[in-house]
Amino acid sequence: MGWRGILGFEYGIVQGPLGPDISGPDLVAAVANAGGLGLLRSPDWESPEYLRELIRKTRTLTDKPFGVGVVLEFPHEENIKAILDEKVAVLQISWGECSKDLVLEAHRAGVKVVPQIGSVEQAKQAVDAGVDAIIVQGLEAGGHVLGKDGLISLLPMVVDLVGDQDIPVIASGGIVDARGYVAALALGAQGVCLGTRFVATLESYAHPTYKRKLIELDKTEYTNVFGRARWPGAPQRALRTPFFNDWKSLPPDENELNQPVIGCSTVHGMEKEIRRFAGTVPNVTTRGDIESMVMYAGEGVGLIKEILPAGEVVQKLVEGAQHLIHQKFSGIQPKVEPALVAN
Repeated sequence: MGWRGILGFEYGIVQGPLGPDISGPDLVAAVANAGGLGLLRSPDWESPEYLRELIRKTRTLTDKPFGVGVVLEFPHEENIKAILDEKVAVLQISWGECSKDLVLEAHRAGVKVVPQIGSVEQAKQAVDAGVDAIIVQGLEAGGHVLGKDGLISLLPMVVDLVGDQDIPVIASGGIVDARGYVAALALGAQGVCLGTRFVATLESYAHPTYKRKLIELDKTEYTNVFGRARWPGAPQRALRTPFFNDWKSLPPDENELNQPVIGCSTVHGMEKEIRRFAGTVPNVTTRGDIESMVMYAGEGVGLIKEILPAGEVVQKLVEGAQHLIHQKFSGIQPKVEPALVAN
């Protein structure tokens, strides 16, 4: 294990599973080759053979371990069987109950289970189920947001809950650089999970316009206007694009189903129409009115200034964190004002 490694990976850097297919084999392999934990995104419908192909394609690009993220709100049983059959290193799950049975089944296959949680209650459930690590998602995160708490308060509460059990806590939400990484370590995390920063990489499967907007724009909003019909009750943090600013007060009874079709994408091998207010971000294949499609981003997007190779993102996080800790924080003695010291 290298500097601050977790779960047998060289570094405590996780690339979040970016839906619907933005974290494909190229991105995941690049992160894995750099020593981080890359996560593919499982389709939101049963497609086990396609998922096996994705896993196998990734294995042609890296001989390092990686994982797959599954959203439990959508059909997933066959997909999870395929993941366990293929014996990937990590099954990452979110938006659903992390059951003891699922953890046991994964462990029997030699696969580690890492749920993403958004509250202390969900963290407690995960610990009781016997998971291998926990990703704590703060309200700052881009995409679909599980909880209502900011990372700076939620993270140490989960760290305290875990206590001395050997369950690494991984921080997620608004982290894009080494400063965020070190801040998360200070709050008790052993690793960090980044989403938006990895969308803005050379290897991500996001549409070039989406990547460009992440560089150009720096404001996000917590909203529920996108994908209300397909995924109700799943608020999201999205980039405040000109389209979003015009339409963000969509009446609560409206959703994407009665909206015009503004484009189409091939997602996990399936042709999909994209309606206005759909919850699907544009990928490389997307055609149509890209600027009017949702673009998820976390609050740290204003710190992202260029599209980088994913391996460089991992390297900069690790080297930058080491540098910060050695230069700024080693040997610091807090100054105590004499007047404040009790006699």
